[in-house]
Amino acid sequence: MNFLEAVPAIRRIDTDREDLFAIDIVGHVSAADAENLFGLLEAAYALHPRIDVLVRVIDHDGVDWSDISDETLRQGAVQAAEHIGRCAAIGEPDWTAQARDFLPTPPPVELRHFKDEADAWQWLDARQLGSAT
Repeated sequence: MNFLEAVPAIRRIDTDREDLFAIDIVGHVSAADAENLFGLLEAAYALHPRIDVLVRVIDHDGVDWSDISDETLRQGAVQAAEHIGRCAAIGEPDWTAQARDFLPTPPPVELRHFKDEADAWQWLDARQLGSAT
């Protein structure tokens, strides 16, 4: 493995809201990246019982779904249903329909895909701190 392959696909975005969990997903998401994401979310849930989420997808190159344990995916969906109010998705592909399939019906999480990033930030009443990716 070269040093570029070791760069995490999941990267935190600093925001002006403590209860907003914002990330970039860059390139290919390995099982280790997914496990890390679920751990970061658990930490966010520990700090704030209800959070909103912003996911910005950049240069999407797939996800190793088959390498992620079913238990991790099941637990991630349960925790999302318990803790996430709104989730804004930016970038392609639009994965919100697949995410709804993991959640109870009707989905307790309000999921929206945005083509315009500014609209997503406005919907969450937040802004990014520091420089953009």
